[in-house]
Amino acid sequence: MGNGAKAAQKRERNAGKNADKGPTSKTKVNEAAKNIICQTCRQAFLLTTRAPALEEHAQNKHSKTLAECFPNFTK
Repeated sequence: MGNGAKAAQKRERNAGKNADKGPTSKTKVNEAAKNIICQTCRQAFLLTTRAPALEEHAQNKHSKTLAECFPNFTK
C-alpha cells in the first residue's frame, strides 16, 4: 500500500467527523449583539463598542456629543 492509499483512508475517516458539524456562520449572533443605536442616523453598533468609538462617530458624522447621539449608552 502506497502513501496515496493512506491519504485516501484518512480522508474517508475525517469525512465522517466533519459531516456532523453544522454551519459555523456568526451572522445571526453578530446581528443580535448590535443593540447600541445612534439616534440621529439609526446606525447599529455592537454591544462591545466602547465610548471613544461612539464619541468619534458622534463628532465626525453629526458634530454632536456622545449623549446627544446615544442617550441610553452607559459606560
